[in-house]
Amino acid sequence: PLPLQAYGYKGSYEEREGRSCVRYKCGLPCNTIQDVLHQRPNWIEVKDDGEWDFNWCDVGWLRENFDHTYMEEHVRINHFRNHYELTRKNLMVKNLKRYQKQLEREVGRIEASNCDFFPCTFAMPSEYHLFVEEFNRSPGNTWIMKPVGKSQGKGIFLFRKLKDIIEWKKDGSRSEEQKDGVQVKSYVAQRYIENPYLINGRKFDMRVYVLVTSYVPLKAWLYRDGFARFSGIRFSLSSIDDKYMHLTNVSVQKTAPDYDHEKGCKWQMQQLRRYLTAKHGREMVETLFKEMDNIFVRSLQSVQKVIINDKHCFELYGYDILLDQNLKPWLIEVNASPSHTPSCQEDYEMKCRLLEDTLNVVDMEGRLTGKEKRVGGYDLMWNDGPVYREDANLQTFGSSGFTANTHLGCVNDREKQLRQLLKPFPCQRKA
Repeated sequence: PLPLQAYGYKGSYEEREGRSCVRYKCGLPCNTIQDVLHQRPNWIEVKDDGEWDFNWCDVGWLRENFDHTYMEEHVRINHFRNHYELTRKNLMVKNLKRYQKQLEREVGRIEASNCDFFPCTFAMPSEYHLFVEEFNRSPGNTWIMKPVGKSQGKGIFLFRKLKDIIEWKKDGSRSEEQKDGVQVKSYVAQRYIENPYLINGRKFDMRVYVLVTSYVPLKAWLYRDGFARFSGIRFSLSSIDDKYMHLTNVSVQKTAPDYDHEKGCKWQMQQLRRYLTAKHGREMVETLFKEMDNIFVRSLQSVQKVIINDKHCFELYGYDILLDQNLKPWLIEVNASPSHTPSCQEDYEMKCRLLEDTLNVVDMEGRLTGKEKRVGGYDLMWNDGPVYREDANLQTFGSSGFTANTHLGCVNDREKQLRQLLKPFPCQRKA
């Protein structure tokens, strides 16, 4: 018989390359991810139509090319085909509502109440009439309107009167952003959280990173670092038109006249966790972080059946979580392309660590066994079921007897951990 090469078989990745190099394609402009890929030992960038083993693309490239790209076994790409089921505001809520109803049917109301972590939300214009009913039930409440396909705080406004929406409905038909086609017209109307937790009188939200390497079975990792983004102006409900007060997006805040580009408006997650612990005690803060773990897992489970699972895909999600005064976490949205553009040096270093460890988990080099519960700053949070800490001594056992393997806002001694994990790992050049 002819050798396999005669049939166009190129040899497995190991045979062909001896795993000596990884050819990568990066579709994002100069950005932290470019630096991280460029500095990775034995990774080589391919341009244009060159063959690649690893592709960090934007969602636009995915839309155009995914369906007609043949991928060999070893190839990896940084999005799932229909990631938008979780990352578009209207679809996320639709999937969460559906999952909640399913839990109520199959398990019961108490189980379904574990999904009560997103504000009351309506897709507009399709659920306009349902929205009006709810609006009239609680007059005087503040609502927030967000376009579903946009990010960075674009197109968002707060309102308290139906006439503001009627104006918006009229405007929608002749929007100056018509060029984006259909997307512009779909919005969500969401009950605004009127009692956000404030630090120094300012509102903030949290950005947390979750890496999914498989949906079936579900395998998800939680990064130890993240940050809180503060608004630059003290919070008050008396002026609902001030975007610098109500929106914490860095892309909004950095246009404020008094924005400090050196310091930015961020706290590292470790700083936030220490602050909250000093103020409320360890137990309350551990409960809060457990409730956040619940948000990550339930939201992924809500789309597990609809996401097209593909062993070539992984996804780094940026979760936006808002705390209210009762220390209850609310899921605001999930981003498929969280910004890796740094707002200051500290932010750049954190994002480099995050992206390096994302590549360490994806493991193009084949250095892991697949049994790891921790890789650098990532802790395995869910592996077809909850993952528990190995070091849980008897004193720390909670009521359930097990402690989740999550360490958000805890020490990230990743270098030491990676040295032990990847003994033969060539020294990484520092950024």
